[in-house]
Amino acid sequence: MANLGIPRNTIGVLQKYNFTFQKKYGQNFLIDPGVLERIIDAAQITQEDCVLEIGPGIGTMTEALAERAGKVVAVEIDRNLIPILEETLSSYSNVTILNADILKVDVEQLTREQSQGHPVKVVANLPYYITTPIVMGLLESSAPLQSITVMVQKEVAQRMQATPGTKDFGALSLAVQYYAEPEVVANVPPNCFIPRPNVGSAVIRLTKYGSPPIQVSDEKKMFALIRASFNQRRKTLANSLGNAPGLQVSRQRVVEVLEEMGLPAMVRGESLTLEQFGELSNAL
Repeated sequence: MANLGIPRNTIGVLQKYNFTFQKKYGQNFLIDPGVLERIIDAAQITQEDCVLEIGPGIGTMTEALAERAGKVVAVEIDRNLIPILEETLSSYSNVTILNADILKVDVEQLTREQSQGHPVKVVANLPYYITTPIVMGLLESSAPLQSITVMVQKEVAQRMQATPGTKDFGALSLAVQYYAEPEVVANVPPNCFIPRPNVGSAVIRLTKYGSPPIQVSDEKKMFALIRASFNQRRKTLANSLGNAPGLQVSRQRVVEVLEEMGLPAMVRGESLTLEQFGELSNAL
Protein backbone atom coordinates (compact mmCIF):
# COMPACT_ATOMS: atom_id res chain seq x y z
CA MET A 1 0.00 0.00 0.00
CA ALA A 2 1.55 3.30 -1.13
CA ASN A 3 -0.15 5.31 1.65
CA LEU A 4 -1.23 8.22 -0.53
CA GLY A 5 -2.70 9.88 2.57
CA ILE A 6 0.78 11.18 3.50
CA PRO A 7 1.01 14.73 2.07
CA ARG A 8 4.36 14.29 0.30
CA ASN A 9 3.05 11.15 -1.46
CA THR A 10 -0.08 12.99 -2.64
CA ILE A 11 2.03 15.90 -3.90
CA GLY A 12 4.40 13.48 -5.64
CA VAL A 13 1.54 11.88 -7.59
CA LEU A 14 0.01 15.26 -8.50
CA GLN A 15 3.38 16.55 -9.77
CA LYS A 16 4.12 13.39 -11.74
CA TYR A 17 0.89 13.81 -13.71
CA ASN A 18 0.93 17.65 -13.77
CA PHE A 19 -2.52 17.46 -12.25
CA THR A 20 -4.42 20.72 -11.77
CA PHE A 21 -7.37 20.95 -9.41
CA GLN A 22 -10.69 21.68 -11.11
CA LYS A 23 -12.74 24.28 -9.30
CA LYS A 24 -15.90 23.04 -11.05
CA TYR A 25 -15.55 19.62 -9.42
CA GLY A 26 -14.97 20.98 -5.91
CA GLN A 27 -11.82 18.89 -5.46
CA ASN A 28 -10.22 18.76 -2.00
CA PHE A 29 -8.01 15.70 -1.44
CA LEU A 30 -7.62 14.30 2.07
CA ILE A 31 -4.00 14.23 3.32
CA ASP A 32 -4.42 12.89 6.84
CA PRO A 33 -4.01 9.12 7.36
CA GLY A 34 -5.62 9.38 10.81
CA VAL A 35 -8.81 10.85 9.39
CA LEU A 36 -8.85 8.22 6.62
CA GLU A 37 -8.66 5.50 9.26
CA ARG A 38 -11.55 7.05 11.19
CA ILE A 39 -13.76 7.21 8.09
CA ILE A 40 -13.15 3.56 7.25
CA ASP A 41 -13.65 2.49 10.88
CA ALA A 42 -16.90 4.47 11.03
CA ALA A 43 -18.12 2.82 7.82
CA GLN A 44 -17.50 -0.60 9.46
CA ILE A 45 -16.08 -2.13 6.26
CA THR A 46 -15.55 -5.89 6.19
CA GLN A 47 -14.43 -8.45 3.61
CA GLU A 48 -18.11 -9.21 3.00
CA ASP A 49 -18.85 -5.69 1.75
CA CYS A 50 -19.05 -4.08 -1.65
CA VAL A 51 -18.13 -0.39 -1.30
CA LEU A 52 -19.32 2.34 -3.64
CA GLU A 53 -16.83 5.21 -3.43
CA ILE A 54 -17.81 8.55 -4.97
CA GLY A 55 -15.00 10.88 -6.03
CA PRO A 56 -11.92 8.76 -5.31
CA GLY A 57 -9.52 11.53 -6.45
CA ILE A 58 -6.06 9.95 -6.76
CA GLY A 59 -7.15 6.82 -4.87
CA THR A 60 -6.07 7.77 -1.32
CA MET A 61 -9.15 6.35 0.40
CA THR A 62 -9.72 3.75 -2.32
CA GLU A 63 -6.52 1.87 -1.50
CA ALA A 64 -7.42 1.80 2.20
CA LEU A 65 -10.95 0.58 1.33
CA ALA A 66 -9.55 -2.08 -1.04
CA GLU A 67 -7.48 -3.49 1.85
CA ARG A 68 -10.62 -4.08 3.92
CA ALA A 69 -13.54 -4.61 1.52
CA GLY A 70 -14.38 -7.52 -0.73
CA LYS A 71 -14.94 -5.16 -3.65
CA VAL A 72 -14.69 -1.41 -4.32
CA VAL A 73 -16.45 0.43 -7.14
CA ALA A 74 -14.96 3.93 -7.50
CA VAL A 75 -16.94 6.48 -9.53
CA GLU A 76 -14.86 9.50 -10.63
CA ILE A 77 -16.22 12.35 -12.78
CA ASP A 78 -12.84 13.92 -13.70
CA ARG A 79 -11.39 12.19 -16.79
CA ASN A 80 -7.91 13.49 -15.90
CA LEU A 81 -7.88 11.38 -12.74
CA ILE A 82 -8.59 8.05 -14.47
CA PRO A 83 -4.97 7.33 -15.60
CA ILE A 84 -3.75 8.28 -12.11
CA LEU A 85 -6.25 5.92 -10.47
CA GLU A 86 -5.33 3.15 -12.88
CA GLU A 87 -1.73 3.46 -11.72
CA THR A 88 -2.21 4.03 -7.98
CA LEU A 89 -4.70 1.16 -7.72
CA SER A 90 -3.01 -1.21 -10.20
CA SER A 91 -2.14 -3.75 -7.52
CA TYR A 92 -5.76 -4.18 -6.37
CA SER A 93 -7.78 -6.72 -8.35
CA ASN A 94 -10.92 -5.96 -6.30
CA VAL A 95 -11.28 -2.34 -7.51
CA THR A 96 -13.42 -1.22 -10.47
CA ILE A 97 -12.94 2.38 -11.68
CA LEU A 98 -15.77 4.14 -13.53
CA ASN A 99 -15.44 7.53 -15.22
CA ALA A 100 -18.96 8.88 -14.66
CA ASP A 101 -21.10 11.52 -12.96
CA ILE A 102 -22.73 9.86 -9.92
CA LEU A 103 -25.84 12.03 -10.40
CA LYS A 104 -26.36 10.44 -13.82
CA VAL A 105 -25.53 6.85 -12.83
CA ASP A 106 -28.30 4.31 -12.19
CA VAL A 107 -27.04 3.51 -8.69
CA GLU A 108 -29.51 0.68 -8.17
CA GLN A 109 -28.46 -1.12 -11.34
CA LEU A 110 -24.74 -0.50 -10.69
CA THR A 111 -24.79 -1.75 -7.10
CA ARG A 112 -26.92 -4.81 -7.87
CA GLU A 113 -24.59 -5.82 -10.73
CA GLN A 114 -21.38 -5.22 -8.78
CA SER A 115 -22.31 -6.42 -5.30
CA GLN A 116 -23.69 -9.83 -6.30
CA GLY A 117 -25.84 -9.94 -3.20
CA HIS A 118 -23.20 -8.66 -0.76
CA PRO A 119 -23.97 -5.71 1.55
CA VAL A 120 -23.34 -2.34 -0.15
CA LYS A 121 -21.86 0.61 1.75
CA VAL A 122 -21.17 4.07 0.34
CA VAL A 123 -18.00 5.89 1.43
CA ALA A 124 -17.09 9.29 -0.01
CA ASN A 125 -15.32 12.60 0.40
CA LEU A 126 -18.07 14.57 -1.36
CA PRO A 127 -17.73 17.82 -3.32
CA TYR A 128 -19.48 20.31 -1.03
CA TYR A 129 -21.45 22.13 -3.72
CA ILE A 130 -23.47 18.99 -4.61
CA THR A 131 -23.52 17.10 -1.31
CA THR A 132 -27.29 17.32 -0.81
CA PRO A 133 -28.38 16.10 -4.27
CA ILE A 134 -25.91 13.19 -4.06
CA VAL A 135 -26.96 12.12 -0.56
CA MET A 136 -30.69 12.48 -1.27
CA GLY A 137 -30.31 10.66 -4.59
CA LEU A 138 -28.66 7.75 -2.77
CA LEU A 139 -31.26 7.67 0.01
CA GLU A 140 -34.22 7.87 -2.37
CA SER A 141 -32.88 5.22 -4.76
CA SER A 142 -33.97 1.59 -4.39
CA ALA A 143 -30.31 0.54 -4.33
CA PRO A 144 -29.56 -2.03 -1.59
CA LEU A 145 -27.45 0.37 0.51
CA GLN A 146 -26.73 -0.41 4.16
CA SER A 147 -25.02 2.82 5.08
CA ILE A 148 -23.55 6.03 3.67
CA THR A 149 -20.42 7.38 5.38
CA VAL A 150 -19.43 10.72 3.89
CA MET A 151 -17.23 13.72 4.45
CA VAL A 152 -19.34 16.86 4.10
CA GLN A 153 -19.27 20.50 5.09
CA LYS A 154 -19.64 20.70 8.89
CA GLU A 155 -22.82 22.82 8.71
CA VAL A 156 -24.47 20.30 6.41
CA ALA A 157 -23.63 17.43 8.79
CA GLN A 158 -25.15 19.45 11.64
CA ARG A 159 -28.32 20.04 9.62
CA MET A 160 -28.63 16.33 8.76
CA GLN A 161 -28.69 15.27 12.39
CA ALA A 162 -30.50 18.33 13.86
CA THR A 163 -33.57 17.91 16.08
CA PRO A 164 -36.83 19.95 16.21
CA GLY A 165 -36.60 23.40 17.78
CA THR A 166 -32.91 23.93 16.94
CA LYS A 167 -31.64 26.49 14.43
CA ASP A 168 -30.12 23.80 12.16
CA PHE A 169 -33.36 21.82 11.94
CA GLY A 170 -35.09 21.98 8.57
CA ALA A 171 -36.28 20.14 5.48
CA LEU A 172 -32.90 18.40 5.02
CA SER A 173 -32.95 17.07 8.62
CA LEU A 174 -36.39 15.56 8.11
CA ALA A 175 -35.63 14.12 4.68
CA VAL A 176 -32.42 12.43 5.86
CA GLN A 177 -34.01 11.15 9.08
CA TYR A 178 -36.94 9.63 7.17
CA TYR A 179 -34.52 7.30 5.37
CA ALA A 180 -31.61 6.86 7.78
CA GLU A 181 -30.21 7.34 11.25
CA PRO A 182 -27.53 10.06 11.10
CA GLU A 183 -24.48 10.22 13.35
CA VAL A 184 -21.56 12.65 13.10
CA VAL A 185 -18.47 10.55 13.78
CA ALA A 186 -15.63 13.08 13.32
CA ASN A 187 -14.94 16.77 12.79
CA VAL A 188 -12.15 17.51 10.32
CA PRO A 189 -10.28 20.85 10.11
CA PRO A 190 -9.37 22.48 6.76
CA ASN A 191 -5.63 21.69 7.12
CA CYS A 192 -6.38 17.98 6.51
CA PHE A 193 -6.96 18.69 2.79
CA ILE A 194 -5.11 19.86 -0.27
CA PRO A 195 -6.11 22.47 -1.39
CA ARG A 196 -7.48 23.69 1.94
CA PRO A 197 -11.23 24.33 1.86
CA ASN A 198 -12.59 27.54 3.40
CA VAL A 199 -14.88 25.64 5.77
CA GLY A 200 -14.66 22.97 8.43
CA SER A 201 -15.73 19.45 7.50
CA ALA A 202 -17.34 16.52 9.27
CA VAL A 203 -17.74 12.81 8.67
CA ILE A 204 -21.34 11.62 9.04
CA ARG A 205 -22.62 8.07 8.90
CA LEU A 206 -26.18 7.52 7.70
CA THR A 207 -27.40 4.04 8.59
CA LYS A 208 -30.31 3.23 6.29
CA TYR A 209 -33.58 1.99 7.73
CA GLY A 210 -35.05 -1.22 6.33
CA SER A 211 -38.33 0.67 6.20
CA PRO A 212 -39.07 4.30 7.22
CA PRO A 213 -39.68 4.93 10.94
CA ILE A 214 -43.14 6.38 10.20
CA GLN A 215 -46.01 5.27 7.96
CA VAL A 216 -47.30 7.89 5.52
CA SER A 217 -49.95 7.36 2.87
CA ASP A 218 -48.21 9.71 0.40
CA GLU A 219 -44.45 10.38 0.73
CA LYS A 220 -44.42 13.03 -2.00
CA LYS A 221 -47.19 14.97 -0.28
CA MET A 222 -45.42 14.85 3.08
CA PHE A 223 -42.18 16.17 1.58
CA ALA A 224 -44.08 18.93 -0.25
CA LEU A 225 -45.61 19.91 3.12
CA ILE A 226 -42.18 19.85 4.77
CA ARG A 227 -40.61 22.04 2.05
CA ALA A 228 -43.46 24.54 2.25
CA SER A 229 -43.17 24.64 6.06
CA PHE A 230 -39.54 25.75 5.89
CA ASN A 231 -39.69 28.01 2.83
CA GLN A 232 -40.47 30.91 5.13
CA ARG A 233 -39.19 29.82 8.51
CA ARG A 234 -40.60 32.75 10.50
CA LYS A 235 -44.18 32.14 9.40
CA THR A 236 -46.58 29.95 11.31
CA LEU A 237 -47.22 26.52 9.84
CA ALA A 238 -50.84 27.42 9.04
CA ASN A 239 -49.76 30.50 7.06
CA SER A 240 -46.90 28.71 5.28
CA LEU A 241 -49.08 25.82 4.16
CA GLY A 242 -52.18 27.93 3.50
CA ASN A 243 -50.24 30.17 1.08
CA ALA A 244 -48.19 27.41 -0.59
CA PRO A 245 -48.89 27.06 -4.31
CA GLY A 246 -49.64 23.50 -5.35
CA LEU A 247 -50.61 22.21 -1.90
CA GLN A 248 -54.28 23.19 -2.25
CA VAL A 249 -54.97 23.28 1.44
CA SER A 250 -56.62 26.15 3.31
CA ARG A 251 -55.16 27.84 6.35
CA GLN A 252 -58.36 27.00 8.24
CA ARG A 253 -58.04 23.27 7.49
CA VAL A 254 -54.41 23.27 8.70
CA VAL A 255 -55.48 24.94 11.97
CA GLU A 256 -58.23 22.33 12.44
CA VAL A 257 -55.83 19.42 11.95
CA LEU A 258 -53.21 21.00 14.24
CA GLU A 259 -55.86 21.35 16.95
CA GLU A 260 -56.88 17.69 16.50
CA MET A 261 -53.18 16.85 16.99
CA GLY A 262 -53.10 18.93 20.19
CA LEU A 263 -50.86 21.61 18.65
CA PRO A 264 -51.42 25.39 18.86
CA ALA A 265 -52.62 27.24 15.74
CA MET A 266 -49.52 29.48 15.92
CA VAL A 267 -46.99 26.61 15.83
CA ARG A 268 -44.07 26.84 13.38
CA GLY A 269 -42.72 24.05 11.19
CA GLU A 270 -39.41 23.94 13.04
CA SER A 271 -41.20 22.65 16.18
CA LEU A 272 -42.72 19.54 14.60
CA THR A 273 -41.14 16.09 14.70
CA LEU A 274 -40.99 13.76 11.71
CA GLU A 275 -43.85 11.75 13.30
CA GLN A 276 -45.98 14.90 13.56
CA PHE A 277 -45.30 15.85 9.92
CA GLY A 278 -46.38 12.32 8.96
CA GLU A 279 -49.57 12.65 11.02
CA LEU A 280 -50.30 16.08 9.55
CA SER A 281 -49.71 14.82 5.99
CA ASN A 282 -51.99 11.81 6.51
CA ALA A 283 -54.74 13.96 8.02
CA LEU A 284 -54.60 16.55 5.21
